[in-house]
Amino acid sequence: MPPRRVITGRSQEPRRRFAEELRLLRTARGESLRKLGEVLGWDWSLFGKMESGQTLGSPEVVQALDQHYGTPGLLLTLWELAVGDPSQFKEQYRRYMMLEAEAVSLWHYGVSRPPGLLQTAGYAREALAAGGIKGQELDQQVDARTGRRKLLEGDDAPPFRAILSEAVLRIPLRDAGEWREQLEYLAEVSERPNVTLHVLPFSAGPHGLASTDLMFLRLLDGRTVAYAENDVRGELIEESSRVERFHRTYDAVRDMALSSVESRKFILRMLEEVPCEPST
Repeated sequence: MPPRRVITGRSQEPRRRFAEELRLLRTARGESLRKLGEVLGWDWSLFGKMESGQTLGSPEVVQALDQHYGTPGLLLTLWELAVGDPSQFKEQYRRYMMLEAEAVSLWHYGVSRPPGLLQTAGYAREALAAGGIKGQELDQQVDARTGRRKLLEGDDAPPFRAILSEAVLRIPLRDAGEWREQLEYLAEVSERPNVTLHVLPFSAGPHGLASTDLMFLRLLDGRTVAYAENDVRGELIEESSRVERFHRTYDAVRDMALSSVESRKFILRMLEEVPCEPST
């Protein structure tokens, strides 16, 4: 088994570096992609796509590769760097993504979709595809979006509060199974100690965030920045007076929302309404 090797001098772009390391480790063992697939039990084409940078794969696949090559933790570390690499996102989101990764607490309001930090792979794929993204770019953005969920995991995960308009829970995915998985995930994360979810019911009436997805990030230096997004564009807001105005509006909307306990019950009721998949 090859020893864990220093990778200094190779590509400095995380996604490319990860793909390069996979290819070098495999060729050093003289294995074909087909042989690798047979040994590890995954379709060999998956490994080909990972080595060409078309997809990052799942953490389970990467851990299996680490074990196979005798490189404990190396590939998983590179995978995590690739998943969190802001260069995967379009230019307008890059600074926001970097700040998100540094935030010590986060607050969100969602108009019609769960926040990216709480989306399942199935939800992310359908939502991104609806925006016209397809092919390799779609695979990459799904990997990137679902990889962001790691930010809210672990003992040192930052506090996260989200207010979800009832519309978020009333607009299902086309695939009932994927929609069920998304609702189950929301119910699951609502029980984490660092996550607080509120549902804003339609009965709350008009409010100041009716057409705006909003995220606040509190940073290590004590500043709070906001990111506001609608169907046309997104804007990173750092001017303190504007951030404060948005924050007052957010607090007013939170006061109109259901408690975290009642919100979880609301999500579970929505889950009961999802049609059962036909038995095969």
